[in-house]
Amino acid sequence: MLNRVVLIVIVVPIAVILIALAVANRQMTAFTLDPFNPGNMALTIQLPLFVMLFLALIAGMVIGGLATWMRQGRYRKEARVQRREVKNLLNQQRVTPTGEAQRTTASGTAVAPVPRA
Repeated sequence: MLNRVVLIVIVVPIAVILIALAVANRQMTAFTLDPFNPGNMALTIQLPLFVMLFLALIAGMVIGGLATWMRQGRYRKEARVQRREVKNLLNQQRVTPTGEAQRTTASGTAVAPVPRA
């Protein structure tokens, strides 16, 4: 239900706007990579304006996604370390012969199990 609402409220209007933008900007536009000699046809590309706009939008999304992914690297690393630590602790708990988990302190030293009454 929520997916349908998002589709109708957000995606459909954006699609209509993008289609209108493409139709209104069909004229060919020169894109040159040589700012000092704009007449150099070897470094000039003729594309419709809407294609250039869409390419710029896609490039911005890719660059922004990569920047976000790189900034979150330390959190992914921390999650991997914690996941590995949890896995090791669960394996230690399963391996103990008496079925009691061997407790450890924060520094990693083992603490004797508490006898049950």
